[in-house]
Amino acid sequence: MKKTYKIDVDCANCANKMEEAARKTEGVQSATVNFMALKMIVEFAEGQDPKAVMEQVRRNCKKVEDDCEIYL
Repeated sequence: MKKTYKIDVDCANCANKMEEAARKTEGVQSATVNFMALKMIVEFAEGQDPKAVMEQVRRNCKKVEDDCEIYL
C-alpha cells in the first residue's frame, strides 16, 4: 500500500535526510521525498499498519532533522 503525506522541511538536504530515515524504518518498503512538492510517498510492507509505521517514521525523521514535520 502506498500513501502520500504532506511534509514541512526547510531545505533539499534536510529532505534527503528525512527520506533516508523513512527508508530505514521497519515496515517501510520504500520512501521518496519530493522537496519541491513538499510530499513524502511511503510504500508500506505487506501486513503493516500504516498509522503505527508512520508514527515511527516521524520519530526517526525528527532525530535527523528536528524542525521537520510530517502531517499524518
